[in-house]
Amino acid sequence: MTVDRLNLLLLVFAAIMIVAMAAVRLATRTGLPSLLLYLGIGVAMGQDGLGVRFDDAALTQVLGYAALVVILAEGGLGTTWQAIRPSLPAAGVLATAGVGVSVLVTAAGAHWLVGLDWRLALLIGAVVSSTDAAAVFSVLRRIPLPRRVTGLLEAESGFNDAPVVILVVAFATTEPLEPWYVLLGTMAAELAIGLAVGLAVGRLGALGLRHVALPASGLYPIAVLALVVLAYAGGALLHGSGFLAVYVAAVVLGNSRLPHGPAVRGFADGLAWVAQIGMFVLLGLLVTPHTMRDAVVPALVVGLVLVFAARPLSVVLSTAPFRTPWREQALLSWAGLRGAVPIVLATIPLVADVPGARRVFNVVFILVVVFTLLQGPTLPWVAARLRISDDTLGRDLGIESAPLEKLHGHLLSVALPEGSRMVGVEIGELRLPTGAAVTLVVRGGQSFVPGRTTVLAPRDELLVVTTDQVRDAAERRLRAVDRGGKLAGWLGVRT
Repeated sequence: MTVDRLNLLLLVFAAIMIVAMAAVRLATRTGLPSLLLYLGIGVAMGQDGLGVRFDDAALTQVLGYAALVVILAEGGLGTTWQAIRPSLPAAGVLATAGVGVSVLVTAAGAHWLVGLDWRLALLIGAVVSSTDAAAVFSVLRRIPLPRRVTGLLEAESGFNDAPVVILVVAFATTEPLEPWYVLLGTMAAELAIGLAVGLAVGRLGALGLRHVALPASGLYPIAVLALVVLAYAGGALLHGSGFLAVYVAAVVLGNSRLPHGPAVRGFADGLAWVAQIGMFVLLGLLVTPHTMRDAVVPALVVGLVLVFAARPLSVVLSTAPFRTPWREQALLSWAGLRGAVPIVLATIPLVADVPGARRVFNVVFILVVVFTLLQGPTLPWVAARLRISDDTLGRDLGIESAPLEKLHGHLLSVALPEGSRMVGVEIGELRLPTGAAVTLVVRGGQSFVPGRTTVLAPRDELLVVTTDQVRDAAERRLRAVDRGGKLAGWLGVRT
């Protein structure tokens, strides 16, 4: 590596990022998932395009894992606990037993319809059976669906990477397979370790960040990133599921009212975009389209089995005990989006030099491209046809906290969203606990010190100063008034 080579690499990186940003805009206008455009950039730069030769599957796998850590962290930080809590049992079943059903049905189709031997058929079934977190987080948050549906899909996509990785690693070997009960025991142990590590890192990290004032607000996003990476690495080194650990830790941190929470989520969102762009471009570079002709028909056959048989069956069997309406089951079946995760997982047999691994990779790549084009843009239409939507969803009350360590207090910045029931409420009617006070109101770009009779207006921003002792109580009260108005606490709305 020389300075001149570094300059060239920086130039290429900057050019790719600029093109990718334009691709995001195009994807937003056309409804196409942006991952396809990023893959296209990589393919255009590759051997059949501009001639850039890249065939390092091991490096792609390592960088893909790193990108998935960032993507899962961003998804966890943006996941609202209230949205996923009712769906956790169903999501847990769908991400474990449901994945098992999907793997078996897809493998049966690949074996009997395509002619693959059982080892490769099971490998393909495991690779393509997980719902992709990046695709789900980016697509579903733009569609007005009920919280129970989005919560279930987000939780499933965050959880199911863990068991799928275990299955792919188990199948991507030339050694005899372990007995099924050993495989299930290993999976249960790794998931339990990952869950424990994620909870521990998330709770301890949140406790530390909420009580230690860092010298600059920009350090909080870096600290959160370090914590989720610690969760992944700790879980993996303890022979647990690092992916489950990072997602659980991120969910805990994202719901812990961290200082400068919006800034943390914004940083994670930007970093996740960079990770997605880099991962998809790299995966696009790894493929050679002229060698994929023989994989087109198998990819279409396996994809049809997956989308129209394996996924619906796994959803019906997994959600039936929870009395999920058939309309929601149909949407959950169609919303099992594939993305980068299957392609990254398809590099595992390549690195392990499994016979037939290149064919598996080509089949998976074509399957992801074709069925992402089919499912992603049509998901809003399917939701509309099934009459599943929720146009009444409002934005959560935006509260950003900055600790004042030397003063033993906190400064809360509160932004009133559209539809907030705090509008029209007098400052005195907020009934904040003793030790908390609204010290400043910003309205229309002008700031002023309010009195007790000052009436709050739409899109006001408030600065609330609290002591350490009543900080949580003050935030709970503000959120209760946001949902229930000035009578919150008297009419059944919890404070």
